[in-house]
Amino acid sequence: MPPFKNTLLRRRNALENALTTVCIMAATTGIAFLYWLISEHSANTALFYVTALVLVARYTTGYLPGILASLTGVICVNYFFTYPAFALNFSLSGYPITFLAMLAISVAITTTTTHMKEQAKELAHHEKLLAEAEKEKMKANLLRAISHDLRTPLTGIIGASSSFLESDGRLSREEETALIRNISEDAQWLLHMVENLLAVTRIDDATSSVTCTPEPVEEVVGEAVGRLRKRYPDARIGVRIPDEFLMIPMDAILVEQVIINLLENALIHSGVPDPVLFTVTCDPQNVIFTVRDYGDGIPRERLESIFDAAPSPGVSADGRKGMGIGLSICKTIILAHHGVIRARNTQRGAEFSFCLPREEEVHASETDHSDH
Repeated sequence: MPPFKNTLLRRRNALENALTTVCIMAATTGIAFLYWLISEHSANTALFYVTALVLVARYTTGYLPGILASLTGVICVNYFFTYPAFALNFSLSGYPITFLAMLAISVAITTTTTHMKEQAKELAHHEKLLAEAEKEKMKANLLRAISHDLRTPLTGIIGASSSFLESDGRLSREEETALIRNISEDAQWLLHMVENLLAVTRIDDATSSVTCTPEPVEEVVGEAVGRLRKRYPDARIGVRIPDEFLMIPMDAILVEQVIINLLENALIHSGVPDPVLFTVTCDPQNVIFTVRDYGDGIPRERLESIFDAAPSPGVSADGRKGMGIGLSICKTIILAHHGVIRARNTQRGAEFSFCLPREEEVHASETDHSDH
């Protein structure tokens, strides 16, 4: 930081310390004076100034404000609350001891609070570094997943289009239709992936948060399921929503993307034709969204890392499209909403759930991957 800015910062801190100390001591003197007027125990007024020393040490930086506050407190007790009132009497018995005691209290409290503030700064800095490291790890995982998942549909499109162009009319109508259908499905998958990546750009990179506005849960769920049905017309999805009208703060587009990703994941990877069940429940603090299938479940080795955007073990670039990027983006979106997302196996199939807080003023919470 340039020397000029350093000087301005020091002056600003000194002014803030002075104003804080003056305000605390003035307020303490006023309260102590009122107590002195209505109470016979005037000696207790010194306790008000001891409390003031604690407040000065807490809300200022450095030792000087505390020392000045202790000196001011001793003088105020002497001037206002000892006989003769409204006169300084430095010949009082024990006066030097009182001053030294308050000075010692001030130094001890200031030293303790200064040490605690430094520790808090170090802890905040450490947490910031951890958050940045986690963000970089997530970016690296996303890049790996993108390189894997992009290669899969692109390989399919290139292969199907090459076969069609090189057939020279030798393919039957059914074979041509199958090739075109494969190209269309892979193009739809690429479009879905681009939608996921665009969803991530809505998240503020500096604060990892989103702009939330109250949205009706029923409409968000209906829009998400409707969009998915257009992509999978034959999909069997059961939806259960409470009769209660639910409005919660969210970015509706992003939450719709999470619902679509989880439902599509269940439809593709369950391995059975059984319906997928989507339910919404609520408690006083959260609204819980759950997607459950009745298929093969999640491999045990994948449970802990299912949201980390890593390609599924054993899935080649030319194999079936993986789960990685979609679930990783779900995690990113839910964390940005200060929510929690989980994955677990049930007695039959897998269950993905996420909860969003019902109130806008929330504390950030960490993602929890449930184990079995």
